[in-house]
Amino acid sequence: MEHPNSPTDGATLTSITPMAIPGHIDPMPVPRPGIVDGVTPREDGKVDVLGLPKARIAALLADAGLDAKAAKLRAKQVYHWLYHRGVTEFEAMTDIAKTMRPWLAERFVIGRPEIVEAQHSSDGTRKWLLRTTDGHDFEMVFIPDADRGTLCVSSQVGCTLNCRFCHTGTMRLVRNLTVGEIVGQVMLARDALGEWPKGAGDIRPATIVFENDDDDDDEGSYTSDGRLLTNIVMMGMGEPLYNFENVRDALKLVMDGDGLALSKRRITLSTSGVIPQMERCGQEIGVNLAVSLHAVTKDVRDEIVPVNKKYGIEDLLQACADYPGASNARRITFEYVMLKDKNDSDDDARELVRLLKKYKLPAKVNLIPFNPWPGAPYECSTPDRIRAFSNLVFDGGISAPVRTPRGRDIDAACGQLKTSAEKKSRAEIDRLLAEKEAALG
Repeated sequence: MEHPNSPTDGATLTSITPMAIPGHIDPMPVPRPGIVDGVTPREDGKVDVLGLPKARIAALLADAGLDAKAAKLRAKQVYHWLYHRGVTEFEAMTDIAKTMRPWLAERFVIGRPEIVEAQHSSDGTRKWLLRTTDGHDFEMVFIPDADRGTLCVSSQVGCTLNCRFCHTGTMRLVRNLTVGEIVGQVMLARDALGEWPKGAGDIRPATIVFENDDDDDDEGSYTSDGRLLTNIVMMGMGEPLYNFENVRDALKLVMDGDGLALSKRRITLSTSGVIPQMERCGQEIGVNLAVSLHAVTKDVRDEIVPVNKKYGIEDLLQACADYPGASNARRITFEYVMLKDKNDSDDDARELVRLLKKYKLPAKVNLIPFNPWPGAPYECSTPDRIRAFSNLVFDGGISAPVRTPRGRDIDAACGQLKTSAEKKSRAEIDRLLAEKEAALG
């Protein structure tokens, strides 16, 4: 899934040329150029600490002149203020000596992705168009529900998988997002929702307690206390398992009890089926797994999810059966977009049940009404057809709820992340922002 740069009077937003990639089956990693040990270069020479773990911050402080003991102490303080308190200025770190704060500000900076545009749907969904410091656009979406609030996080600028039903899949992969750009989305959402601790005594990490949660090694330990942002899904732009290390390291910061402290039970990573990385995901990250299945026969899945040509359905389902931590309490979610006369027949429903039972998978199927976009080669299945498909899967003993489309009016629904950057040029976006600022006075 990708966001191409919007034209501005015939020019592109960035002079950086995307790296060539061999194709949608075996893309080469496309990291941001110049990163060394997690540090992104800046023109002003300062080091952006967003996305860095505590040990790396301590090492940088030591390199800047602090002795090892002082560096370790200051790193602990900076880490707390950065990830738990959400501050963006060193001056706000009140338990650090006043003389030390300017010293930090001279050498370091706390970054955030730039917000280019924020949109609100009539159903409460929010979408942000974000920009990296090297001028690439990507999106994140927040979906509020009665009992939860889910942030859909992107992992790449663009996508290389070319899934035919997905608008983002029509775009070119530009590069992987960095750890800071991934975790920065979560922090921006907390900024927008006003969910950082306010009082000096409010220092509890914000994690979630679950019903029937028998996993005692969760990093978190508290209740949500009415927080709006309770869940994260790696389902935005890009294939997370093609940016595995950065996604892993970002989610570790999110799950760290001393940091953002969101329980891994509230995080789901979605993959189109990159089998070699799935076991690593279970072992090294340990979050819930969602798989973009979308078809039950080789021919149809080859067409709509081309990665199937390399990692076929049967091998994919076996990898799901082997996924570390999968159980009836932690079911694997299978995403299934409903395409008229393509994958929505009664026979397709029965075959879906047969396959999931063959591999004895603790599974749930999310049926997703196809979200249209200009030039899409498919239509959405009719409501009656979707209902009949769902009933057949339920009758087979597998949960198959129909996902209610959210954010369609702002192109924030599943498979639609691409359009806002194309609909408006940078000049148009700048003009709208200027009008908003003028209206506010």
